[in-house]
Amino acid sequence: MKSFFLTSRFFLVLGLLVAGLVVAFLVPSLLVPLQVVLGLLVLLTALDAGLLYGPSRAGSPGPLFGRRVLGDKLANGSDNDVAIYLENYYRFAVRTTTIDEIPHQFQRRDVRFRAVVESGKTHVIHYQLRPVKRGEYVFGLLNVFATSPVGLVRRRFQFGQEQMVPVYPSFLQMRHYELLAIHNRLTDVGVKRIRRVGHSQEFEQIRPYVPGDDPRALNWKATARRATTPEAADALVVNHYQDERAQQVYCLIDKGRVMRMPFEGLSLLDYAINATLVVSNIALLKHDKAGLLTFAEKPGRLVPAERRPGHLGKLLEVLYKQRTKYLETDFQALYTQIRTQVRQRSLLIVFTNFETLSAMQRQLPYLRRLAKSHLLLVVFFENTELREYLETPAATTEDVYNQTIAEKFAQEKRQIVLELNRYGIHSLLTPPQQLTANTINRYLEFKARGLL
Repeated sequence: MKSFFLTSRFFLVLGLLVAGLVVAFLVPSLLVPLQVVLGLLVLLTALDAGLLYGPSRAGSPGPLFGRRVLGDKLANGSDNDVAIYLENYYRFAVRTTTIDEIPHQFQRRDVRFRAVVESGKTHVIHYQLRPVKRGEYVFGLLNVFATSPVGLVRRRFQFGQEQMVPVYPSFLQMRHYELLAIHNRLTDVGVKRIRRVGHSQEFEQIRPYVPGDDPRALNWKATARRATTPEAADALVVNHYQDERAQQVYCLIDKGRVMRMPFEGLSLLDYAINATLVVSNIALLKHDKAGLLTFAEKPGRLVPAERRPGHLGKLLEVLYKQRTKYLETDFQALYTQIRTQVRQRSLLIVFTNFETLSAMQRQLPYLRRLAKSHLLLVVFFENTELREYLETPAATTEDVYNQTIAEKFAQEKRQIVLELNRYGIHSLLTPPQQLTANTINRYLEFKARGLL
């Protein structure tokens, strides 16, 4: 009986009958017809229940079958596809209401879908979920309420069992950027084409000159040697260079309290983690070595820069487990760890956040020491909500005061960039939503300029 429900249509007809019976006290001639209608209602209800609870087709898993299909893991901050398949083995079409018990972290109560499933057919329901926090998410049962054409009784079916699905850093975003990089379409997501200045120092081969090659790359000695044969007398050859490979790229992620600030549901730490996964993958595609280091009030996890099969999966597992701390970050401990464990000159991309100039100046001595031995890029975040507030016209005197204070904070962010540049430290002030594309731009710029 736990699966048996009466529909709103049944209660509507029953309510009308009750009202009619009340009227029958004043008009006795209505009593008999109303009793007949009541008997018909009971008979149709029993017939409807017999249709829904009757035997199913031979060889079928039941009168109605449903299943939820989703990946073995979800991508944090991305839209993940979920599909529900409903198979109807009744001899008639049924109207269904499907309620999926999604994890409580989503805080959604609208995962309810209505559909008509024809007899012997399969109906597919598609929807998307966007998690904003890494961890374990538990899906419950799939509840399907079926109603026959009579529409007086509803039967509930429950399918599946509790299913735990981990939420990892956004591997969907990583694959998207990877496909764009393979097909040379990174410009579609804001990655700029970097004009190469000169060339790197890694020589690849000598090849024949073709129109459009840089005349400065002509190899006159090789051309003179080839000129000894008549057929190659006018053939010019050029030196062909390639990007230097096997360079080390480390992403350094601050897990201190400054990275707990949320934007569009995601914390700054999660934005940094998603960007780290994408940048590391792009670096591996460029034949560089990708590494990872996390830090907070004390040194965290260090993954040495490598380019081995399965290395990206190792980075993904480490990133999945990272959590923010509530204490202030210790940049001195970070400098000590880098000095002792990263001996080769590397590109260090530090994901952190400075809200005030004084906060940056406290860490500046350690950043300057890092910049002496490595190519350092400090990435911190622009407060987009503050910018939107500044762009809103002030309506009251209080708004004028508040916008003046907000402008002071925005100006300090720009001063931080100038202060870092003054000491030869590369910096990137970026909105959280554009973090990945902007960081890739700077990495490709460093490669093109041969700074590493």
